[in-house]
Amino acid sequence: MRMTKIKHNSLSDLPVGSRIYFVGIAGISMCGLAEISVHLKYLVGGSDPRSSVQVLNLRDMGVKVNHRQIAENIDAFQPELVIYSSAIPADNPELKRARECGIQTISRAEYLGWITRAYKSVINIAGTHGKTTTTAMCSMILIESGANPTVHLGADLDEFNESTVHLGSSNNLLVSEACEYKNSLLNFYSTTAAVLNIDEDHMDFFTDIDDIINTFVRFAADLPEEGNLVIPSSGPHIGVFTDRLRKTRLAEGHKMPNIVTFGPFDEESALQPTFYYKDLSYEEGLSRFAVYFQNELYRYIKLAVPGEHNVRNCLAAIACAHYNGSTPEAAARVLAEFKGAGGRFTQVGTYKGAKVIADYAHHPTEIAATLAAAENMPHGKIIPVCQILNYTRARDLYEHFIDVFSDYEDVIFYKIYSTREKDNLGMSAERFVDDIKSRGRMAHAANTPEELLELLAPRAEEGDIILFLGPEEIREISHKVCKSKDGVYMHP
Repeated sequence: MRMTKIKHNSLSDLPVGSRIYFVGIAGISMCGLAEISVHLKYLVGGSDPRSSVQVLNLRDMGVKVNHRQIAENIDAFQPELVIYSSAIPADNPELKRARECGIQTISRAEYLGWITRAYKSVINIAGTHGKTTTTAMCSMILIESGANPTVHLGADLDEFNESTVHLGSSNNLLVSEACEYKNSLLNFYSTTAAVLNIDEDHMDFFTDIDDIINTFVRFAADLPEEGNLVIPSSGPHIGVFTDRLRKTRLAEGHKMPNIVTFGPFDEESALQPTFYYKDLSYEEGLSRFAVYFQNELYRYIKLAVPGEHNVRNCLAAIACAHYNGSTPEAAARVLAEFKGAGGRFTQVGTYKGAKVIADYAHHPTEIAATLAAAENMPHGKIIPVCQILNYTRARDLYEHFIDVFSDYEDVIFYKIYSTREKDNLGMSAERFVDDIKSRGRMAHAANTPEELLELLAPRAEEGDIILFLGPEEIREISHKVCKSKDGVYMHP
């Protein structure tokens, strides 16, 4: 049974004023880490052929960003530390020069781990699904409560002025999402940790579901005894995870941390989750429910984002925030206004009178939750447009991608998105469509925005919902659809 342990370092070991260089600085997480580094009074530079709003913000902060990645950039900046993103190959000229010069180079995940150790209290929110939304909710509740944490997100947030980070007033509290891919989260220090759910994903790295469970176990096993572990009261693999965690901590001579559970009220059980919800109803597709803490009413909540999955995300966020000084009143105010992080159930505009909604859902479990959220909204028919994120996921979750759309006749598969894989593994949008048709259902394939519009034009009608599901490429195409002659573009 693999149980990886990673050597840890702290950013506090690097003197303030040291020079840090980011190779691939335009990455959504890298931009945020560069901004936090400036906030912590380090001298920051970097490179990336791409640009973005976040990169322009860094330039305004005095960060020099090179658009060419050449060895001379390292010579000119003379960094003490070089950070690289997962997209950077080992033969990158800047990375090679840094190593030739004996400059320490570490990955993005390792560096985020260094940053976590510069804070007194750290909330890390992990899980296969819902990390960004839950982290954003938790952060906004804490900010509204006056805690003013530093925040690291995997997406931009309107409340952060299109940034992925919020810069706190001190080194007392950090809130960050913690990704399991390539065991990134094992680099991080936590005083409060959440594991929202455990599902099969990233099988290009993990061996099997046991391997994934073990990564979450190792993450939770590193919590201090006085720490808080926020987990679902039930769900796939949660029982196995908890059992393994107890055995691991016992073997390592540690007591269990404070276990905080969240979930729905269970009428058949005498033992309820620490935080539970009941009396769930919907108004125009948005959730209304009561939250209880230790069997006492905590607060009535009105959510501004749809779907029961977001009710669970909301409870996890409230739990993490509660144990770090938040108030029920702050939670109610924030959640009534919270519209979601970038790319999460965003209404982009309309096309032929149909609502166009874009969502990052790229795993069948996430897609099912997003479809369920849309079903609770007033609508005619729902037209899903799905772009699967990478060939490995398409292969490993093949039947799940077919099954999740079993109730939809107008599903459109857009060409599979992949940048790192060299083999398509026999996977394509056409393969999915042909297989679905062979089972007596209807589906369609598109490989260009123009083909997609041709498919949507005769199908979309006023009152329908068109759901664009998947990575940034397909969500960007949703903008083009709304900007077309039959569309209305609403998203800023």
